[in-house]
Amino acid sequence: MLPSTQCDTAPRLAGRDPTDDHDPAVDALVSRAVAAQRSFATWPEAQVDALLHDIAKCIAEHAEELAVATVAETGFGNVPDKILKNRLASQMVYQSLAGKPATGLLRMDAETGIAEFASPVGVVFGVLPKTNPVATFVFKVLIALKARNAVILSCHRDAQRVGQRTGDLITAVLKQHATPAGLVQWNQRRADRRTTLQLMRHPDVAFILATGAAGVVRAAYSSGTPAIGVGAGNAPTWVCADADLDQVAQAVVASKSFDNGIMCASEHNLVVDGAIRPAFLEALEWHGAAVLREYEIDRFVAAVFESGDDAHVRSELLGQSAPRLLEAAGLNRAGAVRLVVVPARRHQITGPLGREKLAPVTSLFTVDGDEEGFAICHSLLANEGAGHTAIIHSADSERIARFGREMPASRILVNAPGAQGTLGMESGLPPSLTVGCGTFGGTSTTDNVTFTHLLNIKRLAYRTLPVRAAA
Repeated sequence: MLPSTQCDTAPRLAGRDPTDDHDPAVDALVSRAVAAQRSFATWPEAQVDALLHDIAKCIAEHAEELAVATVAETGFGNVPDKILKNRLASQMVYQSLAGKPATGLLRMDAETGIAEFASPVGVVFGVLPKTNPVATFVFKVLIALKARNAVILSCHRDAQRVGQRTGDLITAVLKQHATPAGLVQWNQRRADRRTTLQLMRHPDVAFILATGAAGVVRAAYSSGTPAIGVGAGNAPTWVCADADLDQVAQAVVASKSFDNGIMCASEHNLVVDGAIRPAFLEALEWHGAAVLREYEIDRFVAAVFESGDDAHVRSELLGQSAPRLLEAAGLNRAGAVRLVVVPARRHQITGPLGREKLAPVTSLFTVDGDEEGFAICHSLLANEGAGHTAIIHSADSERIARFGREMPASRILVNAPGAQGTLGMESGLPPSLTVGCGTFGGTSTTDNVTFTHLLNIKRLAYRTLPVRAAA
């Protein structure tokens, strides 16, 4: 997620309450969604899955076109990784949903006699980010429809055209399946805070999925409507002395360079045991990283980051390539550079090098042994990114278990790349473009969000004999 100090991923929501000015168009939008959802709620499982299959197939077939359009309009990321991300959000998400029960009786517990039944939440309002405008669009459509909800989406103002194209493609599939009109809707004009807040607070909007800047997430949680929002990432990645260094280097470069580093779950900070530091730096460079020399660091930081301890990557460099970052600092490297690695000292944890970096750049902190490794990882998450993701590379099961117990993160990845692991591409986690940070990060769930979060689960319980109090 983009921090509030960076390029917002949705309209700014501060200032006078815009819901004071009633907009009949918002009521009409929501009314269409309510009517569509009531009709759609009766669709059988196989019919819903067939619809989702064709939506996923359509977006996957247009993945390259949409990737090219996204990069051209937003200026973020790169086309090959956008293609992969669009296919993940369509095909892989569909595969995770197909055949799963999402209506009626879900399960029956023979021991307790409790039966669980699913009902849709109703109308879902989803805010979409600039970073992943197509992937998050189709992801939210698929999980909302799987749960038999209607969905209204707010495309980012800087991704309006590609959002329109994505919506048009999905609408064509909806028409082929004769779905009720108004089942999937999105803003047809440039997003504005007034409409966004009115939709968040509308009495007939049942649920909000807020993926975007910190202000958008806060607005969703303060709207009075049930919501799930995301938090900032800043994953510490502990490379222990017993790690497979070639495997780790390959994973780090592949993950932190993915889509030019705009994945919030990627390796924003490397925490490396001093005993293996030289060999690890060599492995990083072998896999396409440029490790900055001591005399290059200040120059690079001044050029690429804003000033101040709470600063982040400059807005004009967000989602740009590693060679572009080096060029901005007047530096160059021979060969194809995919990632810039900036060696850092412990006192820099509270500065920009210790924060989320939405570009192909990561910091590297050197530690001496386990206790210092744990301490640095804790400090990095305390600085930013609490609740999001932490990563460990080690063969020691006891060390891994301790890391899982102690890190204030919702996802603890083991020997896996951060971006691909969190997305579910290279882990057993559910494929998701919206991941929670729990109360660690001020959100309402630690889960990778999926269709089950958009269901009301009812429990039928029979009377049992009362438990008698002890005499």
